Amino acid sequence: MRQTMKIEDEIKQSNFKSKYQKAYINLVYTSGWLQQAQAALFKPFGLTLPQYNILRILRGQYPKPATISLLIERMLDKTSNASRIVDKLEAKGLVTRKQCPEDRRTVDVLITEKALALLKEMDGLEGGTKTGIKNLSEQEAHELNRLLDKIRNKE
Repeated sequence: MRQTMKIEDEIKQSNFKSKYQKAYINLVYTSGWLQQAQAALFKPFGLTLPQYNILRILRGQYPKPATISLLIERMLDKTSNASRIVDKLEAKGLVTRKQCPEDRRTVDVLITEKALALLKEMDGLEGGTKTGIKNLSEQEAHELNRLLDKIRNKE
C-alpha cells in the first residue's frame, strides 16, 4: 500500500501563506490528480472524461432525448464544449442526433444501445472507487461532501 503523500511532498513546497491557501492548492491538485486517474481508467474504453459525463447524463435521460442546453447545464466540467463532444460521440456510434419536432431550432441527442452496453461495462469505474476515494471511510466521505458543499456556498 502506498504511503500517504502530503501536498508539500507532491508539489515540493513546504511553506504556504495560510492554511486556506494550502487547502485551496491541495484541492486543486487533488482534483487534477483524480481526473488523471479517472482518465487512465477510461482510456481503454476509448472515452474521455467529458464524453463519459455526457453519456452518463444521456443514460439518466433514457429513453427520452436531451438537448445540448440540458447537457451543458448538467455537465460536471462547465468549460467543455458539449456540441463538439456530441459530434465525437456520434462519430463513434454512441449517440444519435435529430431535429426536435416541437422546436426546429433544437437538436435532440439520444444515447444508443451500443453506448448503454459500454456504460454497463464501465459501471465499476464510476465514482472514483479505483482512484483513491475508497481510502476514506463512509463517515470521512460524508464529511468531505459536507465540506465541499460548504466551499461552494455563495454567502
